[in-house]
Amino acid sequence: MLSLGTDVLLARMLVILLGIPIHEWAHCWAAHMLGDNTPEMQGRLSLNPMIHLDPIGTLMILLTGFGWGRAAQVNPYQMRKASSPRAGMALTAFAGPLSNIVQAFFLAIPFRLGWLSMYQTNDPLGRLGDILWMAIAVNIGLAVFNMIPVPPLDGSRILAGIAPPDIADFIESLEPMAPMILIMVLFVLPMIGFNIIGIMVWPVQRLLFQILLP
Repeated sequence: MLSLGTDVLLARMLVILLGIPIHEWAHCWAAHMLGDNTPEMQGRLSLNPMIHLDPIGTLMILLTGFGWGRAAQVNPYQMRKASSPRAGMALTAFAGPLSNIVQAFFLAIPFRLGWLSMYQTNDPLGRLGDILWMAIAVNIGLAVFNMIPVPPLDGSRILAGIAPPDIADFIESLEPMAPMILIMVLFVLPMIGFNIIGIMVWPVQRLLFQILLP
C-alpha cells in the first residue's frame, strides 16, 4: 500500500495544511470556550495555517512524518468555566490530539464507504488512497505521540490535570527542562534500547487503524 516519493510528500503536506493547524486551533478554541481570551487576543482562533505552523516542526513533518506547530499560548487562570486551572489546562491539552483523531476518522470515510480500497492498483484512485492512508497514519501518530505524558507534550498537561496535587506539582516542575526531556525521549533513550515511541505509540496506532479502517 505504502508508496514513497510524491505521494508521501502530498500526504505530509495535507497534514501540514490541516492536521497541525487544526490541532493548534483546537487548543485555542477549547481555551476560548473555557473563558480564556488569550488565543483570541493573539489571533489564534483562525484555521489559517501560517498562524499555527512552526518552521522547524513543519520541516520535521516533511522529513519524518512527526512534527509540531507553534505552541498555543493560553492562560489556565482565565478558564473560569473549568473546575480548576489544571482541569482547564488538561481539557485544552486534550483538544489537540482529539482533533487529529477526528481528522483521521473523516479521512477514513472513503475507505469505510467502499469508495476507495487499501489494495487498489497504481491508478489515480489508488494514489488517492495512498495519500489518504498516509495522512491518516500521520494524524494518528501525532495524536498518540502527543498523549505521551512527558513535558512538553499534551499528555503531561492532561496527567497534571487529573493527578494528585503532589504529582501534578512534580510534572509542572519539569516544564523548564521540556526540550531536554523531549530529546531524551526521541533520540537518547532509543539508542540504549528504550524506545518509548515503540512501546507506547505504535501499539495504540495499530489499534486505532483497526478501528478506523475496514
